[in-house]
Amino acid sequence: MSLPATSLADRRREGAALAALVLGAIAMGASPLFVRMADVGPFASAFWRTALALPFLAIWALTEKAAAPRPVTSNRAVWLSGVLFAGDLFFWHLAILATTVANATFLATTAPLFVVAGAWFLLGERIQQRGIAGLALCLIGGAALVGHSYGFAPERLTGDFYGIVTAVFFAGYMLALRAARREVPTGTLSFISAAITTVILFVVAYAYEPRLLPQSAHGWTVLVALALISQVAGQGLLAFALGTLPAPFSSLVIFLEAVAAALFAWIILHEALAPMQWLGGILILAGIWIARPRNTAAGSLP
Repeated sequence: MSLPATSLADRRREGAALAALVLGAIAMGASPLFVRMADVGPFASAFWRTALALPFLAIWALTEKAAAPRPVTSNRAVWLSGVLFAGDLFFWHLAILATTVANATFLATTAPLFVVAGAWFLLGERIQQRGIAGLALCLIGGAALVGHSYGFAPERLTGDFYGIVTAVFFAGYMLALRAARREVPTGTLSFISAAITTVILFVVAYAYEPRLLPQSAHGWTVLVALALISQVAGQGLLAFALGTLPAPFSSLVIFLEAVAAALFAWIILHEALAPMQWLGGILILAGIWIARPRNTAAGSLP
């Protein structure tokens, strides 16, 4: 017996959102590679990541039909998303500077815990038992993937704290995107959010970096790639997916960012992957599969 047209349309919409989320996570996973290849400091690269993305996001926004029931500028979630993403990038780079990359990455992967709590209390999105099981598997997988080289040291406590703050800011950013997508289309949201982030990161980069401008054509190419792949594609696809998929599940799929980053480093930078890291990736995939939504039609957003 054939499915009703509405059910088929909902499934196709959810499938498109899931595909966008996976591709977005992979695109975001390339960002550490670009930051490492850039010839400017981490705060400058974060600034250029959003600044160079603005023209492309503006074109995206202009192609959209006006669908918001009220002026976008009055939507607090839109503004909040830009501030929170700036905080995410700022504290992420502080963590990298103040502790080991492994510690910073490991602690940043706790973001889904804060997303689940925030989605429950702020957005009314509750996680089911299979979602809890999937979350547990993803957290264990994340620990295996990046936590194998985690090391506690009193002198790195401040940096470790920044890693946790990073997770809180990214969780807030995802929740703000989810809330904003109830009224604002993807391109418009991505452009305004990135514009707010750019202003904040310019102040940060100007204060912390000895120079802002790349020193070569290669440096500019790397930053343009960072903007197009990690910001326009990565964050844009995330915002698109959050119009349909619940925030708790979406936060689990973002674990693929860490998997993609490890694979990119293995393929391009020839960084070896330990058996525990392969196991971590498998556990993350299993967790996402278990937690996948069976019917999110009721929660779909315009």
